Amino acid sequence: MIARVRAGDPEAYADLVRAHTGIALRAAAALGAGADAEDVVQQAFVKAYCALGRFKDGSAFKPWFLSIVANETRNTVRTAARQRTLAGREAAFAEAEPLIPEAADPAAAAVETERRVALESALDKLSEEHRLVVTYRYLLEMDESETAQALGWPRGTVKSRLNRALRRLEKMLPDFEPREGGDERG
Repeated sequence: MIARVRAGDPEAYADLVRAHTGIALRAAAALGAGADAEDVVQQAFVKAYCALGRFKDGSAFKPWFLSIVANETRNTVRTAARQRTLAGREAAFAEAEPLIPEAADPAAAAVETERRVALESALDKLSEEHRLVVTYRYLLEMDESETAQALGWPRGTVKSRLNRALRRLEKMLPDFEPREGGDERG
């Protein structure tokens, strides 16, 4: 598909945009873009299009693109005049993709919401590198190889930072058990 885009096929890039908008919005929201998530994603798609000449043939597009989304989010958050609140990030993340089905039991939904708020609060207390690795691995459901590629880290660094981050989360949230984001490919 990248070859089609490079050859000037506008529909091919539209296909890439459609395929990756959802996860890009979740990534931007989870990384703190808040209400600016759509703008961040739109800017990331523009930057990705302009940088396609540097995209390595045979590489996966998703991790490469999500690293652009992460950089754009960081830039947006840094230049924002006001700090985003935990409630604002939580609302933006929830708007990006409903995590609790409307048909769910209200009591179970309340427990799940409470669990998510506690997790978001604990994530805010982690260092940026630990927050990033947990976000990519579990919230964006990327495997270790994709996480390593998206963050530009060696796979061993992803494993060690993820391990340290999960230990810190476990201390802050004794009942915390990460949900697997997929198999351990690659």
